[in-house]
Amino acid sequence: MDIAYIPSPSRGVLYIGPIPLRAYAFCIILGVVVAVWLGSKRWVARGGAKHTVGDIAVWAVPFGLVGGRLYHVITDGGRLYFADGKNPWDALKIWEGGLGIWGAVALGAVGAWIGARRRGVPLPAYADAIAPGIALAQALGRWGNYFNQELYGRSTTLPWGLEIDKTLPDGEVVKGVYHPTFLYESLWCVGVALLVIWADRRFRLGHGRAFALYVAAYTVGRFWIEWLRIDDAHVYFGLRLNDWVSIAVFLGAVAYFVIVGRTRPGREDPAGVDPAAHVVEGAPADGTPAEDAPVGEKNGKSVEEKADGKPVLRKQAEPVDGETAGEDAKNPI
Repeated sequence: MDIAYIPSPSRGVLYIGPIPLRAYAFCIILGVVVAVWLGSKRWVARGGAKHTVGDIAVWAVPFGLVGGRLYHVITDGGRLYFADGKNPWDALKIWEGGLGIWGAVALGAVGAWIGARRRGVPLPAYADAIAPGIALAQALGRWGNYFNQELYGRSTTLPWGLEIDKTLPDGEVVKGVYHPTFLYESLWCVGVALLVIWADRRFRLGHGRAFALYVAAYTVGRFWIEWLRIDDAHVYFGLRLNDWVSIAVFLGAVAYFVIVGRTRPGREDPAGVDPAAHVVEGAPADGTPAEDAPVGEKNGKSVEEKADGKPVLRKQAEPVDGETAGEDAKNPI
C-alpha cells in the first residue's frame, strides 16, 4: 500500500508481566486529566476555588463512564452482546471500546449535579468552565479507537486514508484503506474547544451557554462524521441513530443558548457562588466563613478578627465589569 497512508498500530495492548496496559483506557484517562486541568484553570480564572472542579469531577467521571457504556450497550448491544453466539458478559469489557458520548454526557451531568450540589455550586457555572475540557477529552479519547482499529469510515484513496488489517471475532479479515473518522472527530473536537474558549472570552457566556455552544458545535461535526462511518448501526428513514440524536441535541442546545441568552445575559461570578472561594484561614475545612467578625480592609483583602483577636484575611474576587474576577480579564481561557 501507498506509504502515504496512515498505518494502524500493530497492537493496542502492552503487557507488563501479566498486567495489560490498554491504549484505549490510557486515552480515556488522559482525556479526563486534561478536562479537569483545563476546567480548573478556567474556574480559578473566574475567581472560583482551586479544587472545586476536581471535587465535582470525582462524581461526574464515574457517572459519565457508566452512562457512556449503557448508551453503547442499549443501542448496539442487541447484536454485539446478546445475539445468538454472543457472550453477554462482554458488555462489561469497557476496555475493548464502546462508549456512547450521549450517555456519557447525560449521566455525567447527573453526577456533576450531585457533586455541584454537595459543593454548593450551580451546575450551569460548572458546565461552562468544563465545556472546552470535555471537547479535548473527546479528542484524546478518539485515539483509543485508532489503537483498537474500530469505527473507521468508508473506503478511500485519499493520502491520509487509514490502513486497516484486522481479524474480527467471527474470523472475518478486514483489510483496506478507509476514512480515519477517529482523526476527523479528534480534530473537530479540538476546534470545538478553541471555539468555546474564544466565544466565552469574547461574549462572556454564562449560565450554561458555553456548554450549550460546545454541545451544538460538536453535534454538527458528529453528524457529517457519522455519515462516513460504516460500522453497524440502527438506521431510521435513511439516517443512523446517532445522526437523529445529533439533530435533536443540536436543536435543544441552540434553543437553550438563545433563551438563556435573552433571559439571563452575562456571566455569573464563581467567586460569588463557590463557598470554597471564601475560605478564611483557621475557618472550618468545609469553607464555612467566620461570622459576626469585625471586617476591615488591608491590601485589597478583607480583614476579620477571630475570637482570640488575631486578624485573618478573607480572599475576595476583584470584579471586572461588575461580573467576574480580576484574573479572568487577563487569562485567555
